[in-house]
Order: sequence, then structure tokens, then C-alpha cells
Amino acid sequence: MAARLTAFVVVAIVAVTLIAGLIVGAQRDDSDGPVDVIVHNAKVYTADTAGRTAEAVAIRGNQILRVGTDREISRLKRPQTTMIDARGATVLPGFNDTAMDLVAGGAAIERIDLLDAATLDDVEHRVRDWAEANPDQPWVQGRGWHGELFGEGRPTRQLLDRLVPDRPARLLSADGRMAWVNTRALRLAKITRKTAAPAQGTIVHDPRTGEPIGLLEGSAVALVDRLLPPPTAGDRERALRTAVDTAHRHGVTSVQDVADGPEDFAVYASARRTGDLQVRVYAALPVTSDLADAELDRLEVTTRKFPDDPLLKAGAVSVALDSGPALPGAGGPAADPLRFDADTLNRLIRRLDARGWQILTDAATELSARMVLDAYEHAVRSNPDRPGERRHRLDHLNAMADDDLARAGSLRLLASLRPFEWRTAGEGFATPDLSPLARRLLRAKARVVLGSGWPSVPLDPLQVLNAIAGPAVTADPDDDTPRLSLKAAIDAYTAGSAWASFDEQRKGTIAPGMLADLVVLSDDILTTPARLQGAHVEVTIFDGKVVFRRSGRATN
Repeated sequence: MAARLTAFVVVAIVAVTLIAGLIVGAQRDDSDGPVDVIVHNAKVYTADTAGRTAEAVAIRGNQILRVGTDREISRLKRPQTTMIDARGATVLPGFNDTAMDLVAGGAAIERIDLLDAATLDDVEHRVRDWAEANPDQPWVQGRGWHGELFGEGRPTRQLLDRLVPDRPARLLSADGRMAWVNTRALRLAKITRKTAAPAQGTIVHDPRTGEPIGLLEGSAVALVDRLLPPPTAGDRERALRTAVDTAHRHGVTSVQDVADGPEDFAVYASARRTGDLQVRVYAALPVTSDLADAELDRLEVTTRKFPDDPLLKAGAVSVALDSGPALPGAGGPAADPLRFDADTLNRLIRRLDARGWQILTDAATELSARMVLDAYEHAVRSNPDRPGERRHRLDHLNAMADDDLARAGSLRLLASLRPFEWRTAGEGFATPDLSPLARRLLRAKARVVLGSGWPSVPLDPLQVLNAIAGPAVTADPDDDTPRLSLKAAIDAYTAGSAWASFDEQRKGTIAPGMLADLVVLSDDILTTPARLQGAHVEVTIFDGKVVFRRSGRATN
């Protein structure tokens, strides 16, 4: 008996010693191992469910090692550690934009980018300068103009002929619904005063002469676009690099992208192999019609090539219900017809849902939002054994009737909001106050996520945050309209967006073990939210590496 007791005591002592050794070893790993980057003297907003803040973050490899006070984290500094002094400014998880076309955005910058042109003189200088700098390009292409630049007039072929007299030119409006072309482009497309406009399209004619003025709307844009030289793989790769650099300057480290098709996936896959894919991409394939089963099978082949991965994955389809750039109409969004009737939409959504895809459906108006809710409810009833978790989305949401809010919550839907909206095709964009809608959605237990809509509007998360949370910051004290708080808006652009792509276990918050994607701002927007309006990105960290540093920002 004594021998057994002695043996038991010995085993217990050995076990305790081993456990203590493991604990000490784990602690030693934190304090003695390499620490690559420390961000300190900061107001770190972790974006966790408690909305906690900290002072510093330590990064090892591509993961966050520790989050805590300056004193706690400073103990981890080693000779090789890069120290980033935030100077008291806010540090956030990297922004995750839920609404953009990455390659198209880069291509717009590579060509003539008119998105931030302020005057017609500015437009003319940019067009002329690009044409002179690129004499070997067979077409002069660009994007970003809007009607307000032309005052009481309109873009005409004569004006564009003066800027580009020697070759065809085609400039898309910022919203992608209209094309401004010169005479050479019209002649190549064989568009004359007698040319009939296609369905859902308009060829604008001079009311006096009947001649086309050089402005195409809606599906008529395709009359010229079909003549454009298709982008090469090299063109797409260059556009992707440009887009990634632009994203880094704005603190964007993840994107949810509606790909143009398999070609975009090929570009992403190639960039991942070469190490050039420096943003995390969750790509959705577009669906613009009620597809046959064979066509759905082909989509599934593409998505299966890109399973769950921290850098690049598929798994979503984007259904274009409201007419938009993919199949533009001649009028503004309110006048455009819907692509599907209710029965067709129900059938399509049910079939997509049955295959296990996440579905992103345009729903810009109360009518289309109700149709999408009906379709999602129909899919849930019809597919009780559907594989995987549903996280379907209402994209581009601008309005929802009160009696539909509860349905959105019960279905656990996501609402993707874009605070910058185009008033009508070809005109300037406005900033509707979506903050009350966001609050109503959250109260109904739906989830809210944010995106820019780039390249139709600027890619700048701080502008988006200011548009949706700014009204709460600057609200009149007597205004009792419920609005989205700044922290809730940040959550929607970080943690919420991660949940939207099934990535909440690895990104979207600042916590040990999460991927080290961070953005350091120029100001403390949490303590003084009014500083949001003038804030900018100082440093962007992606996958544990500094990928953007504003000139003059020192590290040691």
C-alpha cells in the first residue's frame, strides 16, 4: 500500500512539473521569441463584441501576438522589432470593403481616371495628357465623369474630337451607365442618325439635326464596347497591382469583390502564386439571368477551385436584380426595370441556395428589397437540408419598409450599405443619410456591413465612415433621429465584414491569434469623433508587414 502511495505521489509530482514547464515555456515563447512589429502609444479599437480598447499591439509573423498596455507590450521589444509610434491616434483592424470591383478599379486608374475631376477644364487636361502620353494605345479609354461637370450642357462628340482627333475614344460615366464617345468611335460602331437603339438603351441625338451627339446610355454602350480590344492577362495583372496599392493607401486589407468572371479569378490565383496578392479577396461570380443547370455547374467548377483560404476564396454569387452597370438602363436607378419577375427570382434564388452558395442580391429600393426577402424565405422553406450556413445578403440597400425589417432579422440577413449613391445616370453622386436605416436594421437583429462601390465612387473607408456616422457626430442636440454610432460603423467595416465572408475566426478584430491586418490613422477619432472628417491613413499593415507608410512617418 505504501509503495502504491509513493508511486502515486511521484507521478503527481512529475505531472505538476510537466504542466508548470509547459506554462513557463508558453510564457517564454511570448516574451523571448521574436516580435516583428509593435504598434504603441495608440488608441487601439479591437472591434470585439465588448468594444474594448488598448494601447499597443505586438505582431509575430502574420499574427497578432498580444494586445495590451504600452508597458506590457514594450517588454516584448527585441533588437529586430519594428516600432511604430501611433502618436496617440486610433488603430483599427484593416478595413474590409464589401462592395467593389478590384480589377476594374485598378484598370480605371491605369486609364483616364476622372472620378475626382472637379471641373470641365480638369477633364480636358486629363484626357489630352493621357492621349499624348499613350500614343500607341489604339483606343483612348477612361471612366469617372458625371453630368454636373458640364453645367447646362452635355458631353458631345465634338468636344471629345477636339481632345482626341486621331483615334477612337470612349469614356464611361462614373456609374458605368453612360459612354461619351467621339466621332471616330461612332463611325467604327456604325452608329448614325438611322441606327435604332437596342432594348433598354438610348442613342442620344441632336434634336435639330438628328445626328448622334456622342452620348450612349444603357445597353447602347455595348455598341461601342464590343469593339474595344479585350484586356490581356498582363493588363489585368497590372490593374490588380494598381488596385492593391490604392487599397493600401486607404487602409483596405480585405475586399469582397464581384469578379467579372473566371478571368479575374485567374489573375488573383496568379498573383497569389507570385506573392503579389497583398489583399485578402473573397470573390463572387455574377449572375445576371436565370441560368440553366449546366451553367450553374460551370460556376460551381470555378468556385470549387478556390476553397476557404485566408488570402483568396470563392463561395458566393451576386445576383443583379436592380438594373445597373452590368445591364444598364437609360434612366436613373428609380426608373430602371428589374431584371426578374418575382417567380423567376424565387426559382433562381432557390436553386442557388440549394447548391450551398452564399447569395448577394441587389436590393436598392423597398420594392426590390421585399422581393429579395420573399425569395430568401422561399429558399429557406424549399431547402431545409441545404448544406452549410446561410449568410445571404441584401446588397446596395437604400430603403426597407418597417414590416420587412423583422423578416430580415429572422433570416439573419446581412445588409450591405454604400453611403455614396448616384442620383441618376451620368449625374453627380449624393450622400443619403443611411444612418437611421442602419440603426433600424441592427435593432431588428440583421447585420450591417459597409462598402464603397469602387470604382463608381471613391475608395476611401474614412469617407464612408464619415458619410454614415458623421450625422451622429455632428447632429443637432435637439435632433432625436436614431443614428449609427462611429464604433458601430467601424464594426460594420471590420468585424461585420469578416463575418459576412465567414472569416470572423481569423480577421476583423484585434486579438491574439488573429491575422495581423491593421491600420494606423492620423488622429484619435474615438476620443474626438469630429476629427474623423480630417483624418487619413498613416500606416497600413497587411499580413504582419508594413505595406504603406505615409511619407514622413518614422519608425524605429
